[in-house]
Amino acid sequence: MITKEKIERINILANKKKIMGLTEEELDEQQSLRAEYLQAVRENFRGQLDSIIIVDEPQCDNK
Repeated sequence: MITKEKIERINILANKKKIMGLTEEELDEQQSLRAEYLQAVRENFRGQLDSIIIVDEPQCDNK
């Protein structure tokens, strides 16, 4: 599960990368956090798709 603190850390690392660059350890941490975040997004999206129920409404003939 991705926590608010992990998202904040992702943003901190992204901003630091733009300003001054990251160390190897920070790059590894950023990659790991991003992978975890993407996995959580995919699982959430899959859950939403799995909960969708398609209802086939009969069509009316207005002849």
